[in-house]
Amino acid sequence: MQLFSGAAISMSFSAKLRILLHINLRRLIVLVAFGSAIISLANGFHASYRVQRQLLIDTALEANHAYALKLAQSTQDYLQSTRQQLAYSAGLLGPRFNQPGALQAEATRLREQTNTFNSVAVVNAKGVVVAVSPEALPVMGRQLATPGALKMLRERQPVITEPYLSSVGNLVIVISHPIVDGLGRYLGYVGGTIYLKQKNILSRLLGQHFYRDGSYLYVVDQKRRLLFHPDPARVGETAGANTVIDAVARQESGSKRTVNTLGVDMLAGYAAVPATGWGIVAQRPTTATLAPLNQLMFNTLWHTLPVALLSLPLIWWLARLISRPLMQLAEGASRMDTPGTAERIDRISVWYVEAAQIKRALLIGMSLLQKKIGRLKADVQTDPLTGLANRRGMDTALATWQLQSRAFSVVAIDIDHFKQVNDLRGHAVGDAVILRLAQLMRACSRDADVLCRNGGDEFLMLLPDASLEVAQRVAERLRAKVAETVIAGAGKVTVSLGVVASSQHAGGADAILRAADAALYHAKQQGRNRVGVLEIA
Repeated sequence: MQLFSGAAISMSFSAKLRILLHINLRRLIVLVAFGSAIISLANGFHASYRVQRQLLIDTALEANHAYALKLAQSTQDYLQSTRQQLAYSAGLLGPRFNQPGALQAEATRLREQTNTFNSVAVVNAKGVVVAVSPEALPVMGRQLATPGALKMLRERQPVITEPYLSSVGNLVIVISHPIVDGLGRYLGYVGGTIYLKQKNILSRLLGQHFYRDGSYLYVVDQKRRLLFHPDPARVGETAGANTVIDAVARQESGSKRTVNTLGVDMLAGYAAVPATGWGIVAQRPTTATLAPLNQLMFNTLWHTLPVALLSLPLIWWLARLISRPLMQLAEGASRMDTPGTAERIDRISVWYVEAAQIKRALLIGMSLLQKKIGRLKADVQTDPLTGLANRRGMDTALATWQLQSRAFSVVAIDIDHFKQVNDLRGHAVGDAVILRLAQLMRACSRDADVLCRNGGDEFLMLLPDASLEVAQRVAERLRAKVAETVIAGAGKVTVSLGVVASSQHAGGADAILRAADAALYHAKQQGRNRVGVLEIA
């Protein structure tokens, strides 16, 4: 019982699966149209997203590059202005180098007038500080031995130093200009100091451009040391592996997508400062750049979906309109054996070429099929030698007439001594005799009469709506024609005939045929070549 239940469940599931997988043309068109729309929409969104994404990235890279170029030029102009200030001060200090008050006043003016430097110092040719501003710095009268001081004393020309630790422990860069007297003798230098880890002109120039979305600027020298960074703790640090820093260290200018030391994907623009070899990098996180795109695509999808949903009923209606003629034609094709199918197919309205061609093909096919069926039916009911109806054709005609209660007469025919013809003259001559008799039967009959070969040399003529007297005359005429006909190879032959009318017999078709045989047998007993009539009371 459990096995039967399991089989029933399995069969039920299989039947349901077949139903689910049964897809008609209308559903198929809807699925294809909807699938195509979804694929096109998804492809359009994907392509649009990719194009817009790349456009945003390229725009951000170009903007950062342009910004870095602008800041590099601003820094270059600032350094050039600073050098001019120092050169002017050096020109003033040369004639008054032996006047401590004048040196101190110029150092104070240079620092306070422009607020360019964190400190200003005047140093003699021995490296001793002879004036400093602010005066609180504990370097007055001290001989400086820092790398920057030694470089300025050694080169005796305008210098912008690399970052180094000053004598009081500050990370600094110094911009200096030599001081000479009227005879061109080197007296020392005047230098402005920028404290990299304190507020300075660089932080004021660059720090205002820090953005809260993760964008920021930084400055590196040719040795990859950070001169400016939004995080003051990183100033002075040597940057690690970074393709952008590698590029600016080579004094290149451009833009590049890179990953910073924190692993953040950044869009960087960079440019070099020719006066110092520094590199300025402006960069923005890729995620911040692309954030508006995600919202834009969401808004686009939100506005596209209602239109897509509203188009579904239109797709369904079009699918129904397209599939209706084909479904009707398919239904007609599945009922080709039903009467009136051709007329129903002919009434189907088709409005496009393919359906019209299918309709025409179906009608032509049905016509050919009906003709072929008619030929097959005729072949089944026809004697192949004579073309007369065989026993099946005879039974069909009799059954039809009896259903119609239609009166008819029967003439039974037998060739006299036909066995002798076959034995003495051969079967070919026998076939010729049979064929000739069939021709004579046609000549003596009407179109409505059914002429049959019942087998061998036995024939029947079924005469609808003919009385016994009419059948007698037909039989006598046929007998006479056969008797006077000369058949090649056989000479003259005769036939015996038996006639009976259905109106004189109360039995069925078989009884009437037996009565006709009895009349034929009576004719043979009377000497052959005659018509026997069986009167039925």
